[in-house]
Amino acid sequence: MRNDPSFIELRARARAHALLDDGSYRELLDPFEGVMSPWLGAQGIVSQADDGMVVAKGTINGQPAVVIAIEGTFQGGSMGEVSGAKMAAALELAAEDNRNGIPTQAVLCLETGGVRLQEANLGLAAIADIHAAIVDLRRYTPVIGIITGTVGCFGGMSIAAALCSYLIVTREARLGLNGPQVIEQEAGIEEYDSRDRPFIWSMTGGETRYQSGLVDALVGDGVNAVKAAMNEAITKGVPAQHRSDNYAWYLERLSQFDTRQQADAEQIKQVFAPEVKG
Repeated sequence: MRNDPSFIELRARARAHALLDDGSYRELLDPFEGVMSPWLGAQGIVSQADDGMVVAKGTINGQPAVVIAIEGTFQGGSMGEVSGAKMAAALELAAEDNRNGIPTQAVLCLETGGVRLQEANLGLAAIADIHAAIVDLRRYTPVIGIITGTVGCFGGMSIAAALCSYLIVTREARLGLNGPQVIEQEAGIEEYDSRDRPFIWSMTGGETRYQSGLVDALVGDGVNAVKAAMNEAITKGVPAQHRSDNYAWYLERLSQFDTRQQADAEQIKQVFAPEVKG
């Protein structure tokens, strides 16, 4: 019997409960509010009463906090008008709290394939609002992103992940701008076989992203391990420079890569390996 239950196996609501202090959980716009997408039913898609987005207020180590968790089992964790607005509004309220002298922490459990195709334009607009809200909030408090599995984090929400102050991943996590199926569809199976799990994880898996310096902590999938990494990130405070502020360095490294060759995990690590000054 394992002493540290799996964080990956928890649904979004249980993840938020696990990260907040015992007894402090209070959900905003919970399923009883019936806030659902107006666009799915017309296409024969069963809507969900919270649109797959859990927003919980409470405390972490006694300090005010908001935990936002995406339900990966609903529409692949995709972002639509309602779910995106819930996340953006929660982040905006947290920033407003900080401006009003209420230091509110923020943790994002990212389990998403990106924008919901049925709500493409509305979802993209919501994701843009989320990006702006993260950049605003991270001036006051570190915004912690957690990616564990099994969906991963892709599309416009991978940009949201990159904007976080700190990123925590497990080996089962994946992080990339385009999902494997999308790349295979556009480039062909010879270029990117979405069914080749060892290959996919070697390219976009949590361990590779950590070794490439694109995330800050690689942890086991246990609840206690994830919480410990979260607490450590919170303790560090707002970084002197966010990863996304260093975009010029990343662009320079990417421009040096020969795209005529098939990339592999070792090349990815070398592309983003920090330069060692003698």
